[in-house]
Amino acid sequence: MKLQDYLRFRRIKNKTFAKLLNISPVSLSRYISGERFPEKEILIKIHNLTEGLVSPNDFCLQDEKNYDFNENQEIELKKFHQHILSGSRKHLGKAITLIESSREKDQIISEKLLELFKGNDKSIRIGITGVPGVGKSTFIESFGMKLIRKGFKVAVLAVDPSSRFSGGSILGDKTRMEKLSVNKNAFIRPSPSSGHLGGVAKRTSESILCLEEAGFNIIFVETMGVGQAETEVYDMVDIFLVLLLPAGGDELQGIKKGIIEMADLIIVNKADGELKKSAEITQREYKNAIHIIDKSRISQDIGVVICSSLNQCGFDNVWKYILKFIDIRKKNNDFINERNSQKINRMWGLVDLKVKGFVKNISSRKFVEELLKDVKKNNLSVYRAVKMISNYIIKK
Repeated sequence: MKLQDYLRFRRIKNKTFAKLLNISPVSLSRYISGERFPEKEILIKIHNLTEGLVSPNDFCLQDEKNYDFNENQEIELKKFHQHILSGSRKHLGKAITLIESSREKDQIISEKLLELFKGNDKSIRIGITGVPGVGKSTFIESFGMKLIRKGFKVAVLAVDPSSRFSGGSILGDKTRMEKLSVNKNAFIRPSPSSGHLGGVAKRTSESILCLEEAGFNIIFVETMGVGQAETEVYDMVDIFLVLLLPAGGDELQGIKKGIIEMADLIIVNKADGELKKSAEITQREYKNAIHIIDKSRISQDIGVVICSSLNQCGFDNVWKYILKFIDIRKKNNDFINERNSQKINRMWGLVDLKVKGFVKNISSRKFVEELLKDVKKNNLSVYRAVKMISNYIIKK
């Protein structure tokens, strides 16, 4: 980090920092402008005072290539933001595409756009998971239409697993939500997981922010349904729903599934026709089993309800439970505290993505390629190679 950027970030005046360095403000200005290079003792002091954020390299190296916006581009970005605020589906889709893009320029533009967002704590973020075939899409379609009739604007982020071999995804969730996909008060966005674990896509959190900025107050995050790896979606929603199939196993089987422990509400779906009786039995078994595991996020037993997405039955109980859950969380300030924690989790998640991107970029460096050859020939141990690469990254 450049010294000038650090001082702005910490809101430290040049005069104050110069005093800490025991130099004149004029000398400090010359160091910042590049007219003079700091002496060794001053470099050490700066490094220590900035906790390593400003290193000697920051005075030596040229600025990395960046995409600074000129005044016209800033104006265009603000117009783009206004279109999102007005609910433009076209601009909302473009914003999410920018966010999901792996191009460096697109990432910088999307970050500048996200900085304009004010945030919305009046929305309800609902995570939905369940095994493939449990009826997640059908549930969202029927429940979403019911919420729209109540006056809500509903958005769906559907995460589709990407092929390990081709990298592609089907992204066909819209076809299973025919009514919702054409409703003017709904927005459905399928996204590829791109190999990301945790049941969600890499930038799902940022996509949620876009939807909230566009005025959607009910946001469903439909996971891939990969079982016990759904931890990330739990940490980015206000309430986490787990859909189960009727006759999906006895109560002990329910306890073994780690995903159940994260559920805020368990919904036994497909409670219709011949399966209705089985759904009621499954509901009773889970209610019995739920007593011997941890309480939900509202310090009460996890709710267990049955519903039929096909017959549109049981949704009133689901919605009543969600409202009660959110109301309790808001009254004891857990709701806003959780949203703040989600911001911190998002920050560290983005740091992790940046680091992974950097590591991926250096893998093509010549010295890394030489390391790989030496490791394959047993001329260099794996641990020594890791240490050399780690030291390179730290210095960068």
